[in-house]
Amino acid sequence: MNQHPHVLVIDDEPQILRALRTILGARQFRVSTASRGEEGLALAAAQPPDLVILDLTLPDIDGFEVCARLRAWTQVPIIVLSVRDDEGAKVRALDRGADDYLTKPFGIEELLARIRVGLRHAARTQGAAQVIVKAGSLEIDLSQYKVLKGGVEVKLTGTEYKLLAYLIANAGRVLTHRSLLTSVWGPADADHVEYLRVFIRQLRLKLEDNPEEPKYLRTEPGVGYRFDLDD
Repeated sequence: MNQHPHVLVIDDEPQILRALRTILGARQFRVSTASRGEEGLALAAAQPPDLVILDLTLPDIDGFEVCARLRAWTQVPIIVLSVRDDEGAKVRALDRGADDYLTKPFGIEELLARIRVGLRHAARTQGAAQVIVKAGSLEIDLSQYKVLKGGVEVKLTGTEYKLLAYLIANAGRVLTHRSLLTSVWGPADADHVEYLRVFIRQLRLKLEDNPEEPKYLRTEPGVGYRFDLDD
């Protein structure tokens, strides 16, 4: 990760642009801003950022289109920041390639935490693939298909392991129900959310200290799940 990560903010509200430039600048981020979608895309191409903060409502093209066009050529983390809090908008943004979604008004500390997660995920994917992943008392050896909890091996079924491995590969990202179902079960089962709920429940029973208050397998209500490496 760069010593001073470059954040591109694409938002048509001048007060949001000013606030984020001040807040992020005070924390040693380099900040670029754009008030239109096309302008943001041009800036991203000219000066590739380490992370993008993106509004959905823009005066020229909407944030969904910006997200899709960015994903055509870059895997930069994208955090959507929008007044729209309906599940449909969240799912659509995440399916278009966003990594995370926060609703306005937002808490500064939560936004900063999401930025840190996005940058860590980007650093992992750009570096060498991790063979052994550790999270609290969990240790997952992706080369040996082995999961340990507190040093004791946990037996997973093939589907449980495939689901866990996909979540870990995208640790910190919100993954929609459809993306998880398509990747683990296949396109024909993309609408069978009940499969996902059953297997997430099974994984929590095997991996979480308290399945009712999970630390790793987090739910994003109405949207999907994320695997959190930070306990």
